[in-house]
Amino acid sequence: MRLHRNLCFAVIDGLTLIFNEGKYADKVIQQLLKRDKRWGSRDRAFVAETTYDIVRWKRLYAEIAEVKAPYDRDNLWRIFAVWATLRGIKLPDWKYFESTPTRKIKGRFDELSQTRKFRESIEDWMDELGVKELGESIWTKEISALNEQADVILRVNTLKTSKEHLQSELFDQDIETESIKDYPNALKLKERANVFQTEAFKNGSFEVQDASSQLVAEFLDVKPGMRVVDACAGAGGKALHLASLMENKGQIIALDIYANKLNELKRRAKRNSAFNIETRAIESTKIIKKLYGKADRVLIDAPCSGLGVLKRNPDAKWKLQPEFIDSIKKTQQDILQQYSRIVKPGGKLVYATCSILPSENRKQVDLFLTSEIGKEFTFVKENNVFAHKSGYDGFYMALLEKKN
Repeated sequence: MRLHRNLCFAVIDGLTLIFNEGKYADKVIQQLLKRDKRWGSRDRAFVAETTYDIVRWKRLYAEIAEVKAPYDRDNLWRIFAVWATLRGIKLPDWKYFESTPTRKIKGRFDELSQTRKFRESIEDWMDELGVKELGESIWTKEISALNEQADVILRVNTLKTSKEHLQSELFDQDIETESIKDYPNALKLKERANVFQTEAFKNGSFEVQDASSQLVAEFLDVKPGMRVVDACAGAGGKALHLASLMENKGQIIALDIYANKLNELKRRAKRNSAFNIETRAIESTKIIKKLYGKADRVLIDAPCSGLGVLKRNPDAKWKLQPEFIDSIKKTQQDILQQYSRIVKPGGKLVYATCSILPSENRKQVDLFLTSEIGKEFTFVKENNVFAHKSGYDGFYMALLEKKN
């Protein structure tokens, strides 16, 4: 591979924003890819994948390069040189690479790779927490799996098309996909491609949604004609899935404290032809209280640490703080206490997170079941999805039923 100066500069600019200014990697990369209209798909892929790669392995590469945050541009070039050297890329004779110790880099890599926190490029506290919650064996396998690049998974919108028809339509545009066993509406891209430019996406035939995330709506056991509340709907990936499972019949009430996310859901619902979704921004507790005892199904896709989705959000490793995890657990329990009251007798509730930590998952459910409102529910089943077993995001979901 030959390194091109303008592409490398784009990567360095992106890393400056992500590491030093706390910007989100996905947003930074979106902006970088608009920088030069002359870039082809290979150029764009280089910028995106290299930036993500260096973000993912920041601690390891910085340790090898012997640099510390905040990173000035010279330090970022040193980290970049480590990335290139470990990939066997010949460094050009640019001034940034004049004193790169190629042999030493490989030796340091071998040495540091003996220690999990360096090998998997994570903070000390995260490594200790993972071991404490999951044990050495599972944590070692899981954090390794979470450092792999995420596959691009599509969820077929069955309100608009079938899996076979979508596969054929994408194939005609040179995008090859394959079905995934046990995921009825999922298609996996064989090679990465910009699917958002396709007519099929613009027409609402699919959404990009990880395979593990697709399990959640199905876990809720919805039927056409039901009244369903998606309590933390966000931009609505799961609400849209629920609409297709319900064949557009019945009512989905999508709640969120962020009106801008619900506006995005409205746009997506229109594109998806999902007409049974109604959005309600939570401006006060009145919105929630009006729904008490009125829903057949309630989905609580709770805010969480996001430790299960590090594949697609590697910068979360550097943004996440232990204090946040402590505070989010209180939020999770408050949400369970409040939104569980929306379930009618005989109705069902799913509590889900994109975390792999038992303290955010089963322990929250158990704590809820011992509370006053929780005693009205029975535990039906759960699904712990680990990246090292499934190959997809880490997720948790528990199904509870309200007694009649």
